[in-house]
Amino acid sequence: MSKFTIETLKIEGLKIITPRVFGDSRGYFMETYNENDFKEAGINCVFVQDNQSSSVKNVLRGLHFQVENPQDKLVRVLSGEVFDVAVDIRQGSETYGKWHGLILSAENKKQFFVPKGFAHGFLVLSDYAEFVYKCSDFYYPDDEGGLLYNDPAIGIEWPLPKGVQPILSERDKLWQGF
Repeated sequence: MSKFTIETLKIEGLKIITPRVFGDSRGYFMETYNENDFKEAGINCVFVQDNQSSSVKNVLRGLHFQVENPQDKLVRVLSGEVFDVAVDIRQGSETYGKWHGLILSAENKKQFFVPKGFAHGFLVLSDYAEFVYKCSDFYYPDDEGGLLYNDPAIGIEWPLPKGVQPILSERDKLWQGF
C-alpha cells in the first residue's frame, strides 16, 4: 500500500503528493520520499542534492530554472506556509506559459513535484517559513535563468495583500518577462 496520495495535475508532469501521516499523543511520523512509490506514480528521477531556505513573510523567491542542467524538484515546507508556483517553459508543450500554484504548509504536509522544464518560485504567507527541496541535478550558478514574478504574459495570481510589494532579491528584480 502506497504511503502517499499522488494527484496528477492538468499541466503534464506536475504532481501534488500528500503523505500518509501517522499521529498519536507523542506527535507524528510520515515518509517524505519512497523511491518505489514515486516510480509507481511516474516520478522516475534520482535526487542528488537537498536544499533548505528560511524566509520571512512576503519574501518571493523565483521564478528560477537552470538552462543547460535542468532539475526535477520535490518541494515541501517544514514550518510556516507558502504559495508555491510552477510555470511550464517547455517549448512545444500544450501548456507552455501556463502556471499552477498551491499552498504548501507545515500543517498540510503536501509536497509538489516540479519536473524539468518548469520555472519555480514561492511566496511566503506566514510570518516565517522553512522550505526544503530535493533536486535531480546539482546547482550551477552560471546556468541559472529566471522569469519576472509579475509578468502579465504569465499572469500568476500571487496572494499578496492589496498594496503590499513582495520582498525580492536583487537578482529576482532583474529577470525578464516570458
